[in-house]
Amino acid sequence: MSYTYTSFVAQLALQAQFNPTDPNFLANLPTCIDYATDRITRELNLLNTTTINSTLQTTIGSRTVDLSTLNPIFNVLQDINVLTPSGVTDPNQAARAQLTIQSLSFLNAVYGTSPATGGVVGVPQYFAMVTDQSIRLGPYPDAVYNLEIIGTVRPTPLSATNATNWIATYLPDLFMMAAMIQMSAFKLNFGAMADDPKSAMSYEQQYAALRDSASTEDAMRRYYSTGWASQIPNPLNPPRT
Repeated sequence: MSYTYTSFVAQLALQAQFNPTDPNFLANLPTCIDYATDRITRELNLLNTTTINSTLQTTIGSRTVDLSTLNPIFNVLQDINVLTPSGVTDPNQAARAQLTIQSLSFLNAVYGTSPATGGVVGVPQYFAMVTDQSIRLGPYPDAVYNLEIIGTVRPTPLSATNATNWIATYLPDLFMMAAMIQMSAFKLNFGAMADDPKSAMSYEQQYAALRDSASTEDAMRRYYSTGWASQIPNPLNPPRT
């Protein structure tokens, strides 16, 4: 059964044996939802979290690109393409020049000289991570180019103003187990492992089993399953007929 924010709160209170109007339960609820959402997102790298943004532009003579201005903010980058020629903003009308990831040391050694002092300029070919939201390009851009950035973002957690999200809709069992790990720890003053070892272990074990099955399913969505197929992994490949 898929969850909305309202149905999830009601079921979580029932599972955790809280009164849904208990102020302690309500005070911990946002933390509980964040814990479940973030843990699932970190451990599964869900295909649904992949997004594409082509609004960010390079600056002539500057090799720095700030990703923090984008909304939503990228969590993990997968690919960056330069849309050419300069001035083309629609990826479907552009020629893509795919950037290759390199170390910052490489960029500093090969393309570290400013154009003002004779450095190389042109269509960028490489990028390096400086922080999680800042990259450097090489060579220095010779024009304003739109960048097509592909990567994953964090899903917006459930809340009173965000009634649904993909995790609560398609992974409701895993979402509930992750939430119960945090909620049971909160209920026992974060001492579940000491006060009631079986409780914490049961939720963790069930969460792990559900996470593994969700991981298999997401690999199928990506065609990353056995033989680059979208089928459940099978130890025996049936003959084609």
